[in-house]
Amino acid sequence: QVQLVESGGGWVQPGGSLRLSCAPSQRMSDASVIAWYRATHGKQREFLASFSSRGTSDFADSVKQRLTISRDVAKNTMYLQMDSVKPEDTAVYYCYARFHSEDYWGQGIQVTVSS
Repeated sequence: QVQLVESGGGWVQPGGSLRLSCAPSQRMSDASVIAWYRATHGKQREFLASFSSRGTSDFADSVKQRLTISRDVAKNTMYLQMDSVKPEDTAVYYCYARFHSEDYWGQGIQVTVSS
């Protein structure tokens, strides 16, 4: 069983930046995919960005101009930074990873964009 521990989030002012972290309990490089999703109330989870084991990254068109994802192998942690946040970025943000053909999700972390 793999745990994905998310941190960061909370309250962010419009126009500011949010930064989230995801630390898997297994070596991140063993994941075939590691990604960020978000969900707003009553809606399905929305894909934001991902890294594949081949070293490629992918971004949702709706946010890619404001989004940066990165990895720190030494810390075994993946990061998400979203700039110029808007109230509609308010959501629960989830870390996702696929290890050995199994899907794992973090517990989710609330981000609220409000003045």
